[in-house]
Amino acid sequence: MSYDSTSTIVDRATQVADIAARHSEEAEAARRLSPQVVHAVRDAGFARHFVPLAHGGTAGGFTELTSAVFRVGEGCTSAAWAASLSAYAGRYAAFLPERGQAEIWADGPDALLAAALMPSGTARRVDGGWRLGGEWKYISGVHFADWALACAAVPDEPSTDPEGRPEVRYFAVPRDDFTITDSWYSVGMRGTGSDTLVLADVFVPEHRTLARSAVHAGRAPASDARCHIVPMHAVNSLPFAAPLVGAVRGAMRAWVERTGSRVDRRGRAVREMPSMQVSLARSAAEADAAELLVRRTAAVADGTESPADGEAAVRGARDLALAVELLVSAVDRVFRSSGTSGQSSTDPVQRFWRDVNSAASHVALSFESTGAAYGAWALSDRS
Repeated sequence: MSYDSTSTIVDRATQVADIAARHSEEAEAARRLSPQVVHAVRDAGFARHFVPLAHGGTAGGFTELTSAVFRVGEGCTSAAWAASLSAYAGRYAAFLPERGQAEIWADGPDALLAAALMPSGTARRVDGGWRLGGEWKYISGVHFADWALACAAVPDEPSTDPEGRPEVRYFAVPRDDFTITDSWYSVGMRGTGSDTLVLADVFVPEHRTLARSAVHAGRAPASDARCHIVPMHAVNSLPFAAPLVGAVRGAMRAWVERTGSRVDRRGRAVREMPSMQVSLARSAAEADAAELLVRRTAAVADGTESPADGEAAVRGARDLALAVELLVSAVDRVFRSSGTSGQSSTDPVQRFWRDVNSAASHVALSFESTGAAYGAWALSDRS
């Protein structure tokens, strides 16, 4: 498959969504995306979206990527999740030393990366680099990744953390250096293939590691593109929230298509029932409100909107967590309105419902923690 090189990633995403929708049941059964969907995601430009210009990438914006992820999500939540996370993994790799970046993108900017964002395993410094080993669970897209970024704490290294916590680093390892344990048996998001990454005491040279603090601060070593100088707090939850907007849109569209031909036991057209009309209206309004919150977070990251001083560090995460709560409410209502026929394992509404509820449990999308952070800032003495 090929795309017009002049079209944007948003334009191409529509075709990715169509392909992903056709292969969604296959992805559910296999618990990973089909090769056709993986190729579509790569060809559409997701992998290269945040890759530095020096390596042939796009160094693109957060708003554009978010819109593209929305579109893919309408076809398949797992495909949108994979597209989103592969793009953001490329952004993390842009913080590697130049030599490390050159190795990852030696064959072009479309290398697919999977990232383990939570520290695990063990890393010890050796001559010329590090020895790294252990297991990292729930690594979405690991089966089709050309490289993996494994995150590990290095307690023996000097720490810059103000609270004295150990230094944390990312380590880039090529596909030949890792194995995968089949462990992803989830009620939702089945197609993400989020299995376990395993490293058996592999050597990682110094030029293929970076301090997580550099990503948090937005200090890329060789690029001044906006996407490489944005602090982590501004976009930390964005790759996880964006796919769910598309998923709820997909659920509503599938519901409307089926409801258009349904009649109740008395022969009345379901589409003409005020209760169903109001139900759809409320879910659509919640999805619209969620989309606005997600788009605002992306606009702040792109620098096209500026929150109040100090608020940027806490508002985006709060907004995204609330957006996901709205999306869960919207898709729950659509699912409940589907009737018995909506319980079928082949009905796309129940798949979207499972996906949204499953993804909403991600720790980055917890309103309890993000809301507490915002509340603490809002109530603090900033005089």
